[in-house]
Amino acid sequence: MAEIIDTRIEPDRAIERACAILSEGEPVAIPTETVYGLAADATNADAISHIYEMKGRPRFNPLICHVSDIAMAEKHVEFDPISRRLAEVFWPGPLTLILRQRPESTVHALASAGLDTLGIRMPDGFSRQVIARFGRPLAAPSANTSGKISPTSAAHVEADLGSKLKLILDAGPAQIGLESTIIKLDDRKLRLLRPGGLDVAEVEALTGLTVERSETAGAAIEAPGMLASHYAPGAAVRLNAEDVRQGEALIRFGGKPLPGESEAAIVLELSPAGNLREAAANLFDYMKKADASGAATIAFGPIPAEGLGEAIVDRLQRAAAPRAG
Repeated sequence: MAEIIDTRIEPDRAIERACAILSEGEPVAIPTETVYGLAADATNADAISHIYEMKGRPRFNPLICHVSDIAMAEKHVEFDPISRRLAEVFWPGPLTLILRQRPESTVHALASAGLDTLGIRMPDGFSRQVIARFGRPLAAPSANTSGKISPTSAAHVEADLGSKLKLILDAGPAQIGLESTIIKLDDRKLRLLRPGGLDVAEVEALTGLTVERSETAGAAIEAPGMLASHYAPGAAVRLNAEDVRQGEALIRFGGKPLPGESEAAIVLELSPAGNLREAAANLFDYMKKADASGAATIAFGPIPAEGLGEAIVDRLQRAAAPRAG
């Protein structure tokens, strides 16, 4: 089983152990402000292969590379003026930029799934200290079995991948609880490849550009989180429920009870006050709790698809999508 180090109690030992294991080409579970990541040396092909193997992740699905500062990012990607401005304002934070990879970049092609672009982000929190000490970018998808619910605590990681990992760094619950927003600039047009923890309206306000939504159904995979079926619990998922069927698990929003919820296996409230930021932080944890209730179906009450609600609804639509096999 994995060793777990609380970064709030033993920060120096946590960094030392993480860097030692990363240097061996092994993944480490690290905390970020979005979700917990399964991190490995982005310049090491064997290390990246371990990520794909641990997660059972398709190798055509690229990984995001995490850096400690813009100077590290500049060694691997080419910034245009708009992307640089976005990085200067929103990094560290929940924004991933898809940028052209420099020919001299040492990030291995396995991380980019052979694309000529690279998804890159500067995370906030303890993981940034680990990257700075390690001195190289870390490829770090969410620390869970591919397609399943993303982890927002060390306990989530331990329950899923604990038997495969040497080390999990525990910094407490993730503050945001949703993966990063992914933006790509094409010919001075901004495209949203994945909604996430940064409200797209903030990007539009900064740049004065409209962020175009991409149709991901049947589209080429340009970034993580574009698979039709993703973030899925073991139970089936029913969206925009107006009532609750006997034995279902219910996850609702805004404090409004639904007819029939007295017959639910469990009732969870993402945010009684209708706060989308609170709902985002609770989403994956509550999905895991609902799944653990034993209910065959998880019913979700309506959630507005605005602001961070766009990212929440995106995750739920993928969780509800037909699953392969």
